[in-house]
Amino acid sequence: MHIDEHGLAHPARLIATPHQDWRIARNDLRLVVIHNISLPAGTFGGEDVIRLFQGRLDCHARPDYVTLCTLRVSAHFLIRRDGELIQFASCYARAWHAGVSSWHNWQRCNDFSIGIELEGTDFQPFEAVQYTALRALLHAIRQRWPDIAITGHSDIAPNRKTDPGPCFNWSAIQ
Repeated sequence: MHIDEHGLAHPARLIATPHQDWRIARNDLRLVVIHNISLPAGTFGGEDVIRLFQGRLDCHARPDYVTLCTLRVSAHFLIRRDGELIQFASCYARAWHAGVSSWHNWQRCNDFSIGIELEGTDFQPFEAVQYTALRALLHAIRQRWPDIAITGHSDIAPNRKTDPGPCFNWSAIQ
């Protein structure tokens, strides 16, 4: 796997998101933020996460989706339970994954981070193939940005977020 000069990972499936914009300092990438996501909660393999990131989620399809109607969120990458890698935004673009956040006294982590979502929850172990795909992606990111740090969403928004959660095996990505 590699990240090209346009910030695209190969071989990832590209599904563009409108929920992105360009970074002010395009090459100022300092951080990878690891998340987890599932829609509906605890359900895997559907298309609702993709629809959410594309702004096409039917918020009235389920009662628990109503709170998602006003969200404009995305990530750079999603790693599905079967290990499939999907890219929504160039690494040079600012995806909207971190929200109100800070890291080492830097505010607004979206400005300088790459967001990677793992299809999962805080309460279930991730699949071995997800760790394999994540390691390959992180290796490719480090090839392009050698000094980039890796953290969890819970570390940059500790009073708001819990992901990637207690089931995430940090030693599996070393």
